[in-house]
Amino acid sequence: MEKIKKLAFRTSVQAPFDKAVDIAKDALKAEGFGVLTEIDVTATLKKKLDKDFRKYVILGACNPPFALQALQADLEVGLLLPCNLIVYQDDQGVVQIAALNPVSALQVLESGELNEVAQEVSAKLRRVIDSIET
Repeated sequence: MEKIKKLAFRTSVQAPFDKAVDIAKDALKAEGFGVLTEIDVTATLKKKLDKDFRKYVILGACNPPFALQALQADLEVGLLLPCNLIVYQDDQGVVQIAALNPVSALQVLESGELNEVAQEVSAKLRRVIDSIET
């Protein structure tokens, strides 16, 4: 899988799924992010629709100083927060981890001030993904 796309940074890991989620959380923490939300998409779809789905978790991560800077620059940025990171098992059973590239996401707001924050957060999230490489 391509490591860098315009929308996201990604990598694969040779670890059991639950361990990969923990690895992702630890990598986020090392870059100053806390996990605000953890959505177990698999369990939610089973509960709400009685449908089976691959292992898939969405982590909503926040780096408070950068979130504050972004919100001070444009209150509408809250629509794009927190930064999402996903962990899922692909069709071959390999665990994939991807983080949204804030530079791409924040382009819709067309703000130079937000672009500076996005560049910094983007560098942090890229380091998160790079630190996970196996």
